[in-house]
Amino acid sequence: MTPPNTPTPVVTRFAPSPTGFLHIGGARTALFNWLFARGRGGKFLLRIEDTDRARSTPEATEKILTGLRWLGLDWDGEAISQAARADRHAEIAHAMLASGAAYKCFATQDEIEAFREAARAEGRSTLYRSPWREADPATHPDAPYAIRVKAPLEGETVIADAVQGDVRIGNDQLDDMIVLRSDGTPTYMLAVVVDDHDMGVTHVIRGDDHLNNAARQMLVYAAMGWEVPVWAHIPLIHGPDGKKLSKRHGALGIEEYQRMGYPSAAIRNYLARLGWSHGDDEFFTDAQALEWFGLEGINKAPARLDLKKLDHLTALHMSAGDDAALLHELEEFLAITGAPPLTEGQRDGLMRAMPMVRDRAKGFPQIIEKAHFVMTSRPIEPDAKAARALDDVSRGILRELTPQLQNAIWQREVLEGVVTKAAEARDLGLGKLAQPLRAALAGRMATPSVFDMMLVLGREETLARIEDATA
Repeated sequence: MTPPNTPTPVVTRFAPSPTGFLHIGGARTALFNWLFARGRGGKFLLRIEDTDRARSTPEATEKILTGLRWLGLDWDGEAISQAARADRHAEIAHAMLASGAAYKCFATQDEIEAFREAARAEGRSTLYRSPWREADPATHPDAPYAIRVKAPLEGETVIADAVQGDVRIGNDQLDDMIVLRSDGTPTYMLAVVVDDHDMGVTHVIRGDDHLNNAARQMLVYAAMGWEVPVWAHIPLIHGPDGKKLSKRHGALGIEEYQRMGYPSAAIRNYLARLGWSHGDDEFFTDAQALEWFGLEGINKAPARLDLKKLDHLTALHMSAGDDAALLHELEEFLAITGAPPLTEGQRDGLMRAMPMVRDRAKGFPQIIEKAHFVMTSRPIEPDAKAARALDDVSRGILRELTPQLQNAIWQREVLEGVVTKAAEARDLGLGKLAQPLRAALAGRMATPSVFDMMLVLGREETLARIEDATA
C-alpha cells in the first residue's frame, strides 16, 4: 500500500503503429517520453499498436525496435502487442454495457451512411446520433450489434493539457463512439485507453494530432471511473518551409539519419531541441537533458527541421565524444551502409587517430575521410592532387629528411623541429614541405596535421611510406 503523500511514480509510454519505419516525429515523441520518465526515476514502456492487421508487419515492428535501440532509448519490460489484448478490450466494452455507460447499436453501415448523405445534402451536421441509445432492450432484434459509449449531450469536455493549456470541446461535437464493432473487434479509441490504464500510464505525451482524440477517450475513462492521465500534446515537426513534414523535405525515417552518418547522441540532442528548450542551451549531454527536461519547456508552436543545426550539433558531439563509443558507432554505421567491416589493424589505427579525426567532423563519413591515412595500407596510391605534390624536387627533399627522422625522438615537438629545420635549410615554409609529406603518408592532401599522422602511424610505418613515395 502506498504511504500517504507519496507521489505516484511516473509512467510514460511510446505507442507506434508498425506500418513502416520509425518516423523522426515518432522518434522525438519516444525521446520526450523517455526523458520525462527516466529523469524522474519512472518507467518508460513500449506498446506496439498493431491492431491494423492488414498493414502491420513484423518487419516494421523490428525496424521500430532497432531504431529505438540505436537512439539509446531503452524501455522497461517487454514490448506489448495491442492486438494480443483484444479480449481485454472487449471485456471492458461489455463492462460499460453492463453498467449502462454504453449501449447496443444495431444500425447498419448503410443506414449510417444514408443518414450522413442526407445531412450533407441538407447542410446539417453529419454527427450520427444512434436511435438505439435509449431503445427498450425488449425491442432489440436478434442481429449483430456494435457497442457505443454514451457521450454527454450537453455542456463541454475540458482537456487539461500540460502543453496546450485547457482545451474546451462542446459535448454536442462528440458522438457516441463505437468501442466494440459488430464483428466483436475493439476500436483503437477503446484499446488505447484500456492499455494505458492497465499499464499504469500516468502521462500521455504524444503529437497534437491526437488532441481531439483525448476528448473522446475521456468518455471511456469516465465510464469506467478510471483516473485520467496527464495529457501533453506536443506540436508536430514541420519542414524548413513551415509546412507539414513530408518526403519533399528529405529524410523522414530515423534509420536514414543513421545511414547518413549522424551519431545517436547528436540526434538525441537535436530532437530534444525540436519543440523543447532550456533557456538558451543548444548543446547538452544526455545527463543534462534528463535533469532539465520538463513538460513546461515544450513550445506550443510547431518545430522546424533544420539540418544545418543538426550538422552543428553533430560537430560538437563528435568533438566531445568518447573515442571508444564513437568507434563502436562508426562500425555500426559501416554495417548498416553495407561497407566492409574494419580489419583489426584499421580498428587499432582508428582508435589511435580518433582524437584528431573526430574534431569538428559532421558525421561518420567525414571521420572515415579524415582517417583515410590509417584506413589504407602500403603501397599508398596517391590521388591526382597528391601525385602532383610528389614531384622530383619534393621527393629529393623527403629523401634528405628520412635519415633525420630515423634518428629523431618520436615526439611531436621533436618531429616539428626536424621538419621545420629541413624546410628552413631549403628556404621553404613549413607548408611547402608538409604538402609532399601529406601525399606520402596519406595519398591525398586533405588530412589531419602531418605530425598527428606521424605519431599515429609510428616511426616504422611513417618511414616506410616516405620510402615508397621516394622510390
